[in-house]
Amino acid sequence: MARINQPAGQGKTATGLGGKGLGKSTAKRHRKILRDNIQGITKGSIRRMARRGGVKRISGSIYDEVRIALQERLRTLLQDICAVLECTKRKTVTVPDVVFILNRHGIPIYGFDAPFRTRN
Repeated sequence: MARINQPAGQGKTATGLGGKGLGKSTAKRHRKILRDNIQGITKGSIRRMARRGGVKRISGSIYDEVRIALQERLRTLLQDICAVLECTKRKTVTVPDVVFILNRHGIPIYGFDAPFRTRN
């Protein structure tokens, strides 16, 4: 069997030389399927946010409630951001998208002027 000289980094594919196909590739890394990512919001981070808001004592049962509230809030914001992306036929979320949605929800961020407002 004759060897075919190929440039470095290119392996043989299932459809022969060149061609489009799945090809024979090396083993891919196994991706860990993440579940309950909301648990990544740790007890300490919730405590820090509460301290910044002026809370002195925190009940032990409040942490799960805060996680649920945060998850619901993020879900509504992300649904609106996805709607903006579908309307503009894009797949990448940009900073103006997030600022626009937050302004629509009545949560303006200092330092970001609303792009839809006109100056007089």
